[in-house]
Amino acid sequence: MSKNLKLKAARAALGMSQQDVANSLGVSRQTINAIESGDYNPTINLCISLCKLLGKTLDELFWR
Repeated sequence: MSKNLKLKAARAALGMSQQDVANSLGVSRQTINAIESGDYNPTINLCISLCKLLGKTLDELFWR
């Protein structure tokens, strides 16, 4: 798996920390870090929640 720099960039563009995102979605900061690091493949439900929170589409955040 490769790093998810698009997720990191979208989060940073909104001035949100990993902890901010985690708190908003009810997951741990470690989960967000693992997704950004490419160490964890999130469920489709978590992907959709991330997209809604960050105002992005699945294509924009998760597909190449």
